[in-house]
Amino acid sequence: MQEQYEPHQIESDAQQYWQQNRTFEVSEDPAREKFYCLSMFPYPSGRLHMGHVRNYTIGDVIARYQRMRGRNVLQPMGWDAFGLPAENAAAKHGVPPAQWTRENIAYMREQLRRLGFGYAWERELATCNPDYYRWEQWLFTRLFEKGLVYKKNAVVNWDPVDQTVLANEQVIEGRGWRSGALVERREIPQWFMRITQYADELLDELDGLDGWPDAVRTMQRNWIGRSQGVEIEFSVDGHDEPLVVYTTRPDTVMGVSYMAVAPEHPLAEAAAVKDPELADFLVRCRRMQVSEAAMETMEKQGRPLGIEAVHPLTGEQIPVWVANFVLMGYGAGAVMAVPAHDQRDWEFAREYGLPARQVIAPADGGDVDLDAGAFIDKGVLVNSRELDGLDSAQAFEAVADRLGELGRGRRRTNYRLRDWGISRQRYWGAPIPVINCPSCGAVPVPDTDLPVVLPEEVALDDGGSPLKRMPEYSRCKCPRCGADAERETDTFDTFMESSWYFARFACADSDQAMLDQRADYWLPVDQYIGGIEHAILHLLYARFFQKLMRDAGLSSVDEPFTHLLTQGMVLKDGAKMSKSKGNTVDPQALIERYGADTVRLFVMFAAPPEQSLEWSDSAVEGAYRFLRRVWRLVADHVAAGALPAAPDPAGLNDEQRALRRLVYETLVKVEDDMGRRHTFNTAIAAVMELINAVGRFEDDSAAARAVRHEALTLVVCMLAPIVPHVTHVLWQKLGGTGTVADVPWPQVDREALARDVVELVVQVNGKLRGRVAVPADAAREQIEQAALAEPNVSRFVDGQDVRKVIVVPGKLVNVVL
Repeated sequence: MQEQYEPHQIESDAQQYWQQNRTFEVSEDPAREKFYCLSMFPYPSGRLHMGHVRNYTIGDVIARYQRMRGRNVLQPMGWDAFGLPAENAAAKHGVPPAQWTRENIAYMREQLRRLGFGYAWERELATCNPDYYRWEQWLFTRLFEKGLVYKKNAVVNWDPVDQTVLANEQVIEGRGWRSGALVERREIPQWFMRITQYADELLDELDGLDGWPDAVRTMQRNWIGRSQGVEIEFSVDGHDEPLVVYTTRPDTVMGVSYMAVAPEHPLAEAAAVKDPELADFLVRCRRMQVSEAAMETMEKQGRPLGIEAVHPLTGEQIPVWVANFVLMGYGAGAVMAVPAHDQRDWEFAREYGLPARQVIAPADGGDVDLDAGAFIDKGVLVNSRELDGLDSAQAFEAVADRLGELGRGRRRTNYRLRDWGISRQRYWGAPIPVINCPSCGAVPVPDTDLPVVLPEEVALDDGGSPLKRMPEYSRCKCPRCGADAERETDTFDTFMESSWYFARFACADSDQAMLDQRADYWLPVDQYIGGIEHAILHLLYARFFQKLMRDAGLSSVDEPFTHLLTQGMVLKDGAKMSKSKGNTVDPQALIERYGADTVRLFVMFAAPPEQSLEWSDSAVEGAYRFLRRVWRLVADHVAAGALPAAPDPAGLNDEQRALRRLVYETLVKVEDDMGRRHTFNTAIAAVMELINAVGRFEDDSAAARAVRHEALTLVVCMLAPIVPHVTHVLWQKLGGTGTVADVPWPQVDREALARDVVELVVQVNGKLRGRVAVPADAAREQIEQAALAEPNVSRFVDGQDVRKVIVVPGKLVNVVL
């Protein structure tokens, strides 16, 4: 065995072995417990960054550990390949997006191989391949037939340069995140999926996702936003249609002092016809963001429409305003404003001199200062006529009942969640399988004509989708009546592809169905790993898609992911790594210098996976030195002579037994840290302490050599999921056969853990004051006496009243004074 640790040759040899022996290929085996481990697949941007490395290393460590625990492990990898970034980058480089994307995939695939990830590469998929999105199109046609997809006009963020719809998150200070152009609010036809029909199930089943972080479940609950309220009709003078509002606070209805409608509301547009100043205001509103977060922080602006609504309970005339903070897509695009009890309404009222009428008083009889802000808590009604004296809950029922009697309101369950807009006016995405016929309307593409293949040899020039300029693509015949028709040129939102890829990995080679019976073997994913930034959209859409596939008879599983791990960010100098900050670290350069195992060890040791990881060059060096030390200890052991048999416990002295006990105590801790707690950093720290103990162990006897051999062998097994290349070689050098990746996790020798004497920490009022050694089977009284007799402890106890002595067997004694 060579004396020096040479990571590049070691890693090349290990990777070649895994590839030649198809180590990580896997098939269904009903006789074995399965474990499906999946990290969120990457967008093929061109190069891996440290966030990728951390995410995929965590997943690989979990997968390799579960494999050693005897489970049938699937860990696949693929590519989230469609999207606007690829289209823009390809246009910048003057190549078709398909070419740019596939070249990036090839490069990044090699980077993943260099890091030693144990992927089932035979299941690799890319969402831009027709044999993938064919089935997405197929499911869409089924949902079309069931009425779960539809097309309607919707107000969207429109980027006039990129000529596409932007998500709210892609609008930065009113400008497109890539083009920098001022974003407009525009109403255009959009395709939607009825995710709202699954709102109750999506919400209720969160309670059963015990393996998910509470924060993620809370975020999804808030996003779905189920609430109980009342829908109220306010008639409008001179108009046949009433203003309809939804409120969760009908107890405040007597405090309404104005109504506010969205800039796109028909009442606002009608009033603007005769008011140029109002018309100009509506134009300016179209350039504002439409996200709720933006609405909360933007300056509240509005204009009076010169019309009045009628209060349904009092008959009072209430002025109607248009306001920039009201969204047409939420409710009916109108709100009843109660400035005394809603902070947003209060701010608007203060700006425009509108009255604020208090109708709720604190339940404790306290005062309300409306000059300081709105009183938003529930309480007791005042200034509300016959409702005075009722608490908010009683008033809710009374108002709802009265409005119902008048035919001007009704109780209603409402949701913050809105149907999912799935169409994009871009080229690089999966074609929507619809043909627009002048006679038949929107007609789904027949199964025999699927997939609708996206043309890949295209020129990107003046913005917008080239599909609109390709008659050979768009012109077709209606499959229903045979007349001339046009193919839909919008493409799917790329969240569509990422919402079901996890299921396709189970049967990636199936050309007869979207999913086959293999999906029921592998699903749900046992462990899913990804960033917290995907807590809402991706994870919610994936849950929705799983239910769609279930209801289409493709799967028997309700939820896609049993356990979710959201890893923290990688920071440098306290900030997230980014090119704009100039604080990125190239993983490829680290691999070239130190080897992949060092990079893997560092990212697993630097912090628990859920916490942010602060980059440290010195810690990377430390990880490299540790691997060199492990290598040298094994090399010295192997060079000392023939490899020994297992140690004979009966023939060991105290020092040898102590080292062997430490080996198995470390194994117990590592097993718990890796398997249950996922605190890989503390597992690594325990192995490092064990290596230090082995390094200090200078006994050269035959018995000591057997103990050292057992210790080093178990160290290799414990480190194998984390640093698979070096442990692959060290396993063989220590006499193992094949690859350590196939070796069962070591069994704990319970007899080796037995102690004659245990050392206990002694605290006085919770502070460490000493340590005592007592027989392992010592009685409680004996432990108390030894603790109180310890010299430093007695110094703090003398002259004091001992209230009680708490003994935690095997751990500590706490003397409470």
